[in-house]
Amino acid sequence: MEKPKLPENETARLTMLRSLNLLDTQPEDSFDRVTRLAQYIFKVPIALVSLVDEHRQWFKSCIGLNVNETSRDISFCGHAILASTPLIVNDTHQDPRFADNPLVVGDPKIRFYAGHPIILSGGVHIGTVCIIDTKPRNFSANDIQALKDLALITQRELSIMRLATRDELTDIPNRRGFKLLAERYLDLCVRQQSNAITIFIDLDSLKSINDHFGHPCGDKVLRTFASIIARSCRKSDLYGRFGGDEFVIMLTQVTHKQCQLLISRIEEAFATEPTLQSYTETLGFSYGIAEFDPAAPVELEKLLETADSKMYVCKMAKRNVV
Repeated sequence: MEKPKLPENETARLTMLRSLNLLDTQPEDSFDRVTRLAQYIFKVPIALVSLVDEHRQWFKSCIGLNVNETSRDISFCGHAILASTPLIVNDTHQDPRFADNPLVVGDPKIRFYAGHPIILSGGVHIGTVCIIDTKPRNFSANDIQALKDLALITQRELSIMRLATRDELTDIPNRRGFKLLAERYLDLCVRQQSNAITIFIDLDSLKSINDHFGHPCGDKVLRTFASIIARSCRKSDLYGRFGGDEFVIMLTQVTHKQCQLLISRIEEAFATEPTLQSYTETLGFSYGIAEFDPAAPVELEKLLETADSKMYVCKMAKRNVV
């Protein structure tokens, strides 16, 4: 068996994939429609929208399998994302790359595979639309075009979804994107009986920067602050821009001490950022913290309201000192 190689742009590919906030989410009809069409058009038992993560392929939509992911090392889709053209395997038993693959010699006993890469902006291949059969078959030029069309439909849906949940200025989740994922985080915390901490952040004096230096400079501050949050947080942390000068971070399975260490890292990075030294006299931020207790869960909106209120108290205290 031949394990799939890593694409040259693997880091950028994974960043793009995770920015979609799709992994481990519930089924959605817009993607299930694609797999239903694929199964109907090609008369196959299995049709998938597969997203290739770092160590696994995860199925956003799946017809014909009773699992929602498999190891990337044995995946066909891991091979399919390496090219911009579809991967067609007419008979796995005749292909040395796959003849002894566990998915071929064992369930689901793949004999035929056709997968077209899902290609997003910048030429990033995040996964495939693929079909699988348990017997060998030919695949015509018309079949290839039909599979490509289904991949294009999926690409368009993902692009629209990304625009709806990303902040255009900072390229981190917007209010909608943050809330969609935060709800899932809190559900997981309840199931695992683990805590979560929400930090509501408001930049100080952004209006003053806009007034004195112009809005392009204010936009630069916002983009830089978003970048500082992104590189200060763990991969498992959730963050987003709520609009204007407001940002929110959600941490799970973390202590108050670890939370304060994160805030200190962000404060230090913000104060010493070389590209913002012209504004150091006015830069800073106020924040409020609210903790989620899985034994007495509250709604996300209540959690955000509590953190926001504490942030306001922090901001007023600063003004009173001045």
